Amino acid sequence: MFTRIAGRYDLMNSLMTAGRHHAWRLCTARAAIAAPPGAVLDLATGTADLALALRTLAPERLVVGADFSEGMLHHGRAKVVAASVRRLPLLAADALTLPFADGAFACVVSAFLLRNLEDLGRGLGEMRRVTRPGGRVVTLDIVEPSAPMWSTLFGLYFNRVVPAIGALVAGDRQAYTYLPQSVARFVRPAELARRMTAVGLRDVSYRTMGLGTVALHVGTV
Repeated sequence: MFTRIAGRYDLMNSLMTAGRHHAWRLCTARAAIAAPPGAVLDLATGTADLALALRTLAPERLVVGADFSEGMLHHGRAKVVAASVRRLPLLAADALTLPFADGAFACVVSAFLLRNLEDLGRGLGEMRRVTRPGGRVVTLDIVEPSAPMWSTLFGLYFNRVVPAIGALVAGDRQAYTYLPQSVARFVRPAELARRMTAVGLRDVSYRTMGLGTVALHVGTV
């Protein structure tokens, strides 16, 4: 599914969020580079927007992007080449079985990954495993807002308008019907913080942005 929509993924993100997804990724990148010196893994890198933001903020760091979708990686690599950025390898990997040694990274960061995982606990555990002691795990994802009135309006937009835009712009109503469904079954921010703690992360904190529609979580190994 993600390979099918890869060519219009960036455009759809901009349309759905009125361009705010760039600011959310920048906040995520800033949280990630507050980790101790060392390499950063951008998990579910997609078309590499977050990976490129990380390199812009911390050009001295090695950033590795990994994604399950070869289609997304193809578009991401083209953007890396167009930006003339070096030391930013993008490779295929399964978030539930990462091909990296324990403690390989100073930080593992992900944007819009967790609600897509078949096993959330296992995915969080893998992120913690490949992060060295003292390092950070940083996640950004869409969540349902808690304010009742805004939650109702958001639900109408997300469940009716977004699939229609997806059909028109990306030619894939199914993918953009899956999107609100994945958010509806995802855990709330406080529960995600609890699950991050359950896999051994310390000092887990979070903040919401986008009127409560996205949550940024940070934990320490």
